[in-house]
Amino acid sequence: MLNNFDEVVNRRNTYSVKWDGGKIIKEMKLTERYDEDTIPLFLADMDLPVPQALVDALHKTVDNRIYGYSLFPDEYYHAIQNWFKKRHDWDIKREEIVYSPGTVHAINMAVRAYTEPEDGIIIQRPVYPPFTTAIEKNNRKLLNNALVCDEEGYYTIDFEDFEEKAKQPTTKMFIMCNPHNPTGRIFQVDELKKLSAICAENNVLIVADEIHGDLIRKNQTFHPIAKIVENDDHIITCTAINKTFNVAGLHCTNVIIPSFKLRNKFIRTMGYQMASPFTIAALIAVYNDGEGWLEDVKEYLDGTIKMVKEFFDEKMPKLKVAIPEGTYIMWLDFSTYGISPEEVHDRIYNKANVLLEDGSMFGEEGISHQRICIPSPRSIVKEALERIAKEFEDLV
Repeated sequence: MLNNFDEVVNRRNTYSVKWDGGKIIKEMKLTERYDEDTIPLFLADMDLPVPQALVDALHKTVDNRIYGYSLFPDEYYHAIQNWFKKRHDWDIKREEIVYSPGTVHAINMAVRAYTEPEDGIIIQRPVYPPFTTAIEKNNRKLLNNALVCDEEGYYTIDFEDFEEKAKQPTTKMFIMCNPHNPTGRIFQVDELKKLSAICAENNVLIVADEIHGDLIRKNQTFHPIAKIVENDDHIITCTAINKTFNVAGLHCTNVIIPSFKLRNKFIRTMGYQMASPFTIAALIAVYNDGEGWLEDVKEYLDGTIKMVKEFFDEKMPKLKVAIPEGTYIMWLDFSTYGISPEEVHDRIYNKANVLLEDGSMFGEEGISHQRICIPSPRSIVKEALERIAKEFEDLV
C-alpha cells in the first residue's frame, strides 16, 4: 500500500458539513449535542486523502487563474468509457453519458421526467432517505418492496411482492440502490436479471443508483445492471466519482441513458448543465490515474471493517453486525439490547458523543438500527467504537 490512510487530516474549519456543520446538524435534529469533541461518522464522506494525481490536476487548474464556463472535452468522455470498460467490462457509448451536478439531483430529475403525480415508484427499504424524499416531495406514490433480513443480518429481495407492485397499472419506476445503502448488499446477476425482466414486462423504468459500485470487498464482484441484460432501454444508471474518490464537493454524477428518447426527455427536464473546470479536471485525473489509489483504499477499508466487526464481536456481542459486500457503510442492529431506539440514540449521540445515523431515517425497517460510515483513519474509528462500547457496558 503506497498511501498512508492512517494520517489524520484536520478537516475542521474547511467548510466540511461533517466536521463544521454542527448548527445544521442540530437543526436537522440528528443530535442534541455537537461540539469539538464530537466524532462524526454519519456522513458518506471519507476522511482519507485523495489520489495525488487528483491533487496535481486541481493545482494545475488553479494555476490557470481563470475559472470560467467550461466544456466537456473528449478526454472527459474517454476517461469514463475506459474506466467502466476496464473495471466492469461495460461498453458505454459517448452519447449515452449525461452530466448531472449530483446523484440526488439526477434521481429527482428522473422522477419528474418519467412519471406524473400519483404514479407509483418502487424502492427497497431500508434505503437511502433521499429516495423517499424524491418520491414524496414530487407528489408520487411510494411503493415499498421491503428487503427481507435473516437472522445473520443478510438482506434479500422479496420478488413476489416486487412483481405484485410492478404489475400495478400506475407503477412507472423502480429506484434501485446497488450496492445497497445501508445494508451493503451487492445484488447478483440472477437477482438483477429477474428485477430487469419484471420491470421490462410491466413497462417500469429502472433508475439504478450505482455510485458505490467501485467500493466493494476484495472477494466480491459488482455487476452494472445495464451491462448484464440484453435490452437496457428501460434502464438509466447513475455513476459518480464522488464516493469512489472522495470528491462529493465537486458535484460530478454521470447518468448513463442508452435510450435516445429517454435521454432527450431527461435533458429537457434537467436543462443544460455545465461542470466547473475543477470537476472536469478531477474526473479525468482519477479515472485515468486513480486506480492504484482505489485498490489501496479498498484494502484499507476492508481492514477497518474487519476491525469494527471484531471489536463489536468482543466488546458488544449482543450487537448484530454483518460485513457489507460493498460500500464503506456498516448497519448495526441493536434490537437484542432490549432498550428503546431513543435510549440507543441517547447513549451513542449524547453520552458517547459519536454521531451516527438513526436507522429510522431509512424507513421503519431500520428501527433499532444505526448506520455508521467507517472511511476515516482507524484511530478515529477506534476511539468512536470504544466510546460507544463504554456506554453499553451495563447491558452486556
